[in-house]
Amino acid sequence: EYTLNGNEVKITREILFETGSDQLKPESKAALEIIRQYLADKSYISTLRIECHSDNAGDASANQLLTEKRALAVCKKLVAMGVDCKRLLAVGFGDTKPVAANSSAEGRAQNRRTSFVNAALRGHAIGGMPLDGGGKVAGDACN
Repeated sequence: EYTLNGNEVKITREILFETGSDQLKPESKAALEIIRQYLADKSYISTLRIECHSDNAGDASANQLLTEKRALAVCKKLVAMGVDCKRLLAVGFGDTKPVAANSSAEGRAQNRRTSFVNAALRGHAIGGMPLDGGGKVAGDACN
């Protein structure tokens, strides 16, 4: 139930949060299970970056903080499902990496997303890129 697009793990299910919150909706469980199984099957992926993104509505610093909290919430849920916390890196990007125009509701919805990116294989960063992908690390998934 996933495909790879470069280093990004694309899944058919969505990660959903309560509006304005880092509280995961129950419907997110199926998506998280796909990621849990992916990591179980791919033991050589030593770091998976969980990226959360927002649209540009509202205060940019509040959006940045919310994306960090959401990324960490996803990591903590995966740890609760049995994933080794040392393999997860929570990173928030706020509204800095839109994939669509923020001028329409559809575009804003596309920009509010959670991405899963292979960041390191067997302890080595992929392609010389920083593990954080240029975003703000949200905290330690092990705490």
